Amino acid sequence: MIDLHMHSIYSDDGQFTPQELAEQCAACGVEVMAVTDHNSAKANREAEETARKRGVRYITGIEIDCTYEGADFHMLGYGIDDASPDFAKVEKNIRSQVREASEIMLAKTRELGFWVEEEELNRLSGKSLWPDSWTGEMFAEILLAKPEYQDHPMLLPYREGGSRSVNALVNFYWDFYAQGKPCYAHIEFPDMKDIVDIIHQNNGLAVLAHPCVNLKGKEQLLEGIVSLGIDGMEAFSSYHTPEQCKERMEQAKACGLFYTCGSDYHGKTKPSISLGGHGCGIPREELDQVLARLLEKAR
Repeated sequence: MIDLHMHSIYSDDGQFTPQELAEQCAACGVEVMAVTDHNSAKANREAEETARKRGVRYITGIEIDCTYEGADFHMLGYGIDDASPDFAKVEKNIRSQVREASEIMLAKTRELGFWVEEEELNRLSGKSLWPDSWTGEMFAEILLAKPEYQDHPMLLPYREGGSRSVNALVNFYWDFYAQGKPCYAHIEFPDMKDIVDIIHQNNGLAVLAHPCVNLKGKEQLLEGIVSLGIDGMEAFSSYHTPEQCKERMEQAKACGLFYTCGSDYHGKTKPSISLGGHGCGIPREELDQVLARLLEKAR
């Protein structure tokens, strides 16, 4: 069993330390893992050390926000030189923008009629390694806990039994704070071509993350994305139905790409998502080929 997409506290929305993720992978039978934090490669050394002690193969990773044709995407990088200053620059660029974006998100949340105090947000963000970043999940956590909004119609879908109650916090983010949504705050992410080049220049493989999410309604962009020189596609994901997984697997092969699988495990922001088990539809002989290519990059 492999899991090549998970987030630690080095992401602004991750719950567990890199060491805890490695321990959890060992406990649930994951044999090959990668920590792919948002715009940060800092978790890799810590996760790798624990993984090695627990007999889990480790592949360095990162997940970088980038843009293509005006749309936001996530690009996974595997086998990267995680100590490279290139990834430190990526992180510094995003960190320089998150405070202003967070303030915009707060203003737009209030415009919707919800009152949230800065102190409430700081209490949550202060527990993370991104204290200046207020995420959509944090807004959701605060609003869903406020007694005065218990019966607010906009929040009912995210309460128990509601249509968006499974992984309510991240669903709230997708519905209100993602690109094109009412509380979205623009961040100038790097161009996708530049990120693909950075990953390649640092020994890595560039893999398009959860395409059924980021390409939804923009499927026509895939041909251009492939032409940028990406290496793979995350066909098997917790976001994809079994049918979509198989479709993306065949699509990847048709585009000359290899494919990967990952849970996108975060902890409390996505409580229904567990580690491992998302590549069970991959034929064994093909899984071995995928692993062989990735493990060529492992230290």
